[in-house]
Amino acid sequence: MRFNRHLVFVCSGSDCKKAGSKKIRKELKHAATEGTLKGHCKFFQTKCMDMCKSAPVVVVDGHFCKKTDTKNVMEQIKKA
Repeated sequence: MRFNRHLVFVCSGSDCKKAGSKKIRKELKHAATEGTLKGHCKFFQTKCMDMCKSAPVVVVDGHFCKKTDTKNVMEQIKKA
């Protein structure tokens, strides 16, 4: 049996925070509790992923989303 649950890691290092990772995390969590992602994602806040020049960084099921925003992360979740 295959579960359709995605693992999403959002970097919370200082450069990623400055670039908007906190906003991305908040919007994704909202979508996961009330929106289209309800019950399909598990979110993790990580420490610095050491990819500061690519901030903000979000990892969806092993795929790195660099210099990303909520829209791009949502598209990646739908692809996975």
